[in-house]
Amino acid sequence: MIAAVPATELLGYLASALVVFGLTMRSLVRLRTISLIGSITFLAYGVLIGSLPIIITNVCIAAINISFLSREFLVKPSDRHDLGASRIRADSPFLLDFVEYHLDDIAAFQPEFQMPTGDDVLALLLTRDVLPAGLVVGHRHGQTLHIDLDYVLREHRDSRLGAWLYGPGRAVFRDAGFTELRALAVTDMHDKYLRRVGFEPPADKTGEFALTL
Repeated sequence: MIAAVPATELLGYLASALVVFGLTMRSLVRLRTISLIGSITFLAYGVLIGSLPIIITNVCIAAINISFLSREFLVKPSDRHDLGASRIRADSPFLLDFVEYHLDDIAAFQPEFQMPTGDDVLALLLTRDVLPAGLVVGHRHGQTLHIDLDYVLREHRDSRLGAWLYGPGRAVFRDAGFTELRALAVTDMHDKYLRRVGFEPPADKTGEFALTL
C-alpha cells in the first residue's frame, strides 16, 4: 500500500516544479514572475520544516525578483534608461544575419515581410542594456516612415519596449526627419500591438495605422 505524501512535502515538490518550469520561459518577465512564485512557495516550505537556510535563500531570491519586476511594471517608460534605439545600415552584415536567424519567428507576426533595399530604408536596432533586443525597418516617403518590420525578441516582448519606442523614444524618428509613422497590420496580433503602443486605426483606404510624432 502506497503511503500518503504529507502536505508539507507536497508543497516542497510544488516549489521545485515551479523553479524548473520557470527556467523553461524565454520571456524574462515570465521567468522572473514564476521564479517569484516559486521562491514564495519555497519560503513557505522552509518555514513549515523550520529550515533557516531555505528561508534566507528564498527571501533573497524573492527580493531580487521583486526588484526586477518593479522596474518592468512600475517604472514609467520615460524613466527607462536600459532601453534604446540606434540607427544601423540596412545592408549591414549584422542586420542581415539578425533578420535571417529570426525569420521564422518574424513570420509569425509579419508573414509577408521581405527586407527592403534602397537609400530610403531606415533600420533601427532596438537594445536593452546595450544588447540587441529587436529591430524596426521602414522606408521613407517624404516625412512619413512606412514601417515594414517591428520585431522584438521573445525574451523582451513583455518589457514594454514598443511603448518606450513610440512614446519617450520617438525622438529617434524625429531626429531622422519624420513627422508621421505608418504601419499595416497583417495579423490580429499585430493589430492589437499597434493599438496598444498608440497608433491610430486606419482612417483611409490604405488600411494603415498612423502615429503622428
